[in-house]
Amino acid sequence: MPLELSAELHLLVWSVALCVVQMVVAVAGATVQVGLPRLAGNREPLPEFTGWAGRATRAHRNMLESLVLFAMLVLVAQVAGRANEMTALGAQLFFWGRLAYAVVYLVGIPWLRTGVWAVSVVGLVLIFLQLV
Repeated sequence: MPLELSAELHLLVWSVALCVVQMVVAVAGATVQVGLPRLAGNREPLPEFTGWAGRATRAHRNMLESLVLFAMLVLVAQVAGRANEMTALGAQLFFWGRLAYAVVYLVGIPWLRTGVWAVSVVGLVLIFLQLV
């Protein structure tokens, strides 16, 4: 009988999906700027991507960095039996903050980007506080 995913694990799965979408968008931007043959090669040397392609690449890298932290916190909370309403709220803040961050960064709105990034960090902190 399959087990039901907790809210935190469900949002972890959706966060991975968001990361994959960001990767595809970043690759699309890189393809527009340098072309598929160059991307399919050894990528030596590639120029720095600019405009929306550069923002997409940086947003994806930032998601990769954040996703590692989120995954570790969610998994520890699950294994330790510490998942509760606060960890669920933290997971929600992380996911929705990261989704907003991806869109806002791609569009290019600097201060709002920082604000929604902070929302996702608050989500991480809420989960962390349930583990210490």
